[in-house]
Amino acid sequence: MAAEFLTEDFLLQNKTAKRLYREYAAKLPVYDYHNHLPADQIAGDVKFPTITRAWLAEDHYKWRAMRANGIPEEYITGRAGDYEKFEKWAQTVPYCLCNPLYHWTHLELKNYFGIKKMLCPETAREIYDTCNEMLGTKEFGVRNLLRRSNVELTCGIEQPLSSLEHYKKIRQDGFKIKVHTAFLTDKTFIFNSVSDLNNWINQLAEVSGTEINSFGSYIQAIRKRHSYFHENGCRISDKGIPTIYAEDYTAGEIEKIFQKIRLEKDLDEAEKLKFKSAVMYENALMDAEKGWVQQIHLGVIRNNRTRMIKTFGVDAGCDSMADLPIAIPLAKFFDRLDANAKLPKTIIYNLNPSKNEVVITMLGNFQGDSAGKMQYGAAWWFSDQKDGIEKHLTSLSNMGLLSRFIGMLTDSRSFLSFSRHEYFRRVLCNFLGSYVEQGLLPGDLALLGKMVEDICYGNAKSYFPLE
Repeated sequence: MAAEFLTEDFLLQNKTAKRLYREYAAKLPVYDYHNHLPADQIAGDVKFPTITRAWLAEDHYKWRAMRANGIPEEYITGRAGDYEKFEKWAQTVPYCLCNPLYHWTHLELKNYFGIKKMLCPETAREIYDTCNEMLGTKEFGVRNLLRRSNVELTCGIEQPLSSLEHYKKIRQDGFKIKVHTAFLTDKTFIFNSVSDLNNWINQLAEVSGTEINSFGSYIQAIRKRHSYFHENGCRISDKGIPTIYAEDYTAGEIEKIFQKIRLEKDLDEAEKLKFKSAVMYENALMDAEKGWVQQIHLGVIRNNRTRMIKTFGVDAGCDSMADLPIAIPLAKFFDRLDANAKLPKTIIYNLNPSKNEVVITMLGNFQGDSAGKMQYGAAWWFSDQKDGIEKHLTSLSNMGLLSRFIGMLTDSRSFLSFSRHEYFRRVLCNFLGSYVEQGLLPGDLALLGKMVEDICYGNAKSYFPLE
């Protein structure tokens, strides 16, 4: 007899897993230390007019699935109406069987709206109307959505030029859920053209009140923004890059390269790599000096489809895994910092799972100073599904300390995505329970339960210096 779908035992395939989840994992608060939730929407306690705006407007996962299903772009990122877009998503959902989107979609419908029907063309109108009616009530403002999700802390990202006004308002309002940001450093060294970089440097000069005429003054301007973020509660940096930049360079070389940038002269590839390496290193020094955590999202190639960029712009869901060498530059980058005792707490999120063991073993070289200092971040993006999470847990178990892992995050733009924490917790409990059932771990529920609590909540809370 076939098992029922999405019951209380979803993803829990043995007795130990069920007990670990229900007795230890299920009721823990959510400590979501990396996402893309818009702070202005939290500050304004926004209510979404439709489920389309809450669910589809920024979700690259859904966009990619709809394109794979042959849905015209008009109904994805185009000007079609909200119901028409939702209807096309409903047409796509039945084709998402065996894709994590099928699980996430129905977990979110169940957890937030109490809807247990499967989304398909026949149920689209009913589900759309039911969700919209609920979203129109006070209970479904974004602050209450965070409360309903048992969120204790959420942390987004902001560019160095941000005034952080929305975070200030949230604190002034006395909102009890902690809302933080990470300092996003990509634009300090990643650029499409020298002209684009110069434009950004000019904006930085204005915001920081710094005359930027040398590499040293450029770093000083970034440092001022870093300090401003620190004064406003930020304790985490972030960057998303294809690989680590760790070329050898001298101060004289970097100054000459910076002067070429300010004169808008094109750089050759060697010069670009040296500049990226120098700025990455300086950013890491700032983090170390202030006791921050540096996050590095590694192994992504972004905006691959030119036609989509021309019609929609960047961040249209046309990103994929990179396969660039990472071991040697990781070693050089870490060692350059560690040699002077300037290596901050670090989380590496690796998009390409073929590099799992490479990254985990490299992180192991630089552990010390504090428990779990160097973290292999949660299975990310394309690996954020049952198989990917299990592979991540297996690799980390074999080559690191799974017990010190800081657990799951949403990495999402949706206020309905916190069910991913439930999804992860169920997979984790089943992973450990299966080891018990095979005689590979002792059936000591208290010991295993403490491990579950730490991974799902306690380790992250201890790891990040956030108040």
